[in-house]
Amino acid sequence: MRRRTAAAGGAAAVGVCVLGLLALGPGGLTGDTTDGAGPRAGRAGPGAPPSPDADSAVRAAQRAVDRDPKDPVAWSGLAQAEIERARTTLDTGRLDAAGKALRRSLALRPEDNYAAVTGKGQLANARHEFTEGRAYGLRGTRMAPERPGGYGVLADAEIQLGHYRAARTAVQRMLDLAPTAAAYSRAAYDLETHGRVRDAAVALRRAERSAETPGETAFAQARLGELAWSQGEVVRAQRHFRRAVRVVPGHPYGASGLARVHAAHGRTDRALALYDRLAARTPLPQFLAEATELRLAEHPGGQRGKRVGAGQHAALEAQLKMVRDQGGTVDPHLALYEADHGDPGRAVGLLRDEWKRSRGVIVADALGWALHRAGHDEEALTYARQAARTGWKSALFRYHRGAIEHALGRPEADRHLGQALALNPHFSPYHAPKAVKMLGGRESAACARVCPGKTQDGPGRDAQARGAEKGDHS
Repeated sequence: MRRRTAAAGGAAAVGVCVLGLLALGPGGLTGDTTDGAGPRAGRAGPGAPPSPDADSAVRAAQRAVDRDPKDPVAWSGLAQAEIERARTTLDTGRLDAAGKALRRSLALRPEDNYAAVTGKGQLANARHEFTEGRAYGLRGTRMAPERPGGYGVLADAEIQLGHYRAARTAVQRMLDLAPTAAAYSRAAYDLETHGRVRDAAVALRRAERSAETPGETAFAQARLGELAWSQGEVVRAQRHFRRAVRVVPGHPYGASGLARVHAAHGRTDRALALYDRLAARTPLPQFLAEATELRLAEHPGGQRGKRVGAGQHAALEAQLKMVRDQGGTVDPHLALYEADHGDPGRAVGLLRDEWKRSRGVIVADALGWALHRAGHDEEALTYARQAARTGWKSALFRYHRGAIEHALGRPEADRHLGQALALNPHFSPYHAPKAVKMLGGRESAACARVCPGKTQDGPGRDAQARGAEKGDHS
């Protein structure tokens, strides 16, 4: 019992800190971080394991500060390195260290301190203070309109605020100035959010070709895997996830993707073993929730599944308790877990608070689902429609909307449930069977109406992916 409690406590600490770190954006740091001097932090993708590049950057930055403690550029370089290490190690204490370094830099040079301004913007975004992040992004772009860093900060904030057109403008400007992996990754996220999956894949392949670190390469491969997975292309997804973990052994998003692939192929024991190793090393809410729901899908009665995965369930509960006790940001995966397996009313409260900070479609979808689980279906539908406003081809979004409409007796429910299964019949081992049940076993017909010419079952999709791979040399 003592070991389980300690593990849950550690998981809670990691889970809470990652909530803000996810806001750093799909490409990590902006590639314009130091005023032309001092060390650059490596730009591994979000959720990467502890990075030797990031650790060495912090050591180099600290040496620069020790050599000249009155150099504002050295202090801003240390802040940037600490932010990067915070993102790769998921240690929120590094953000506090970054804040102190930025304050020192600004005290030494209150005016025309571009690196400190963009650093303050990254720090604000990491803490889900997106309005403040946007202000620093705008300040940076006005201070140095020819430099890309401010546009990266601005794009990340605008996306989280739900200002997608403004975010796209900032990303495009960043691409024009510096077509780096960071810029291409942000472009890919924007394109995917707007339903342009093929274009997003092109952007990610360019991000991979532009990569300067193993972390950037692994991030691009993991995101390519996620794109393929989102469209039900299991074999293609597996190939990209494998590449990610080859480049960066243990890459968490590559590993979680492979766990989902194993589950889709019926290799549940292998999937759960992989999840267990991943959760022990990087206990993010997404990984813990995926593992728990896979166990619950294997044991539909519910309690046995929770007992088998008691450690991960306890870790999720500990993270939820910390969020409730301390306030602040909430990871949508954590809130969805609370809505489905805990107290839906509390999930609604957490997500209403998050909606005040972030008006993006991910939060809209999660809030809509929590409202549905709490029995407020009419209001839930308004948020499900908000989540659909960009055209993101997300099976989970479509399922959530279809289930809400099903509860309301709306005729369009079958269409959205069918779209979810057509996009990816493996989107959730826990929820996909519920979609089939709501359709009364008519999921194949629904798929045929939504996507004529596509095969809904896994083997058919895999055959399509294998055929596509022959001509894919990315």
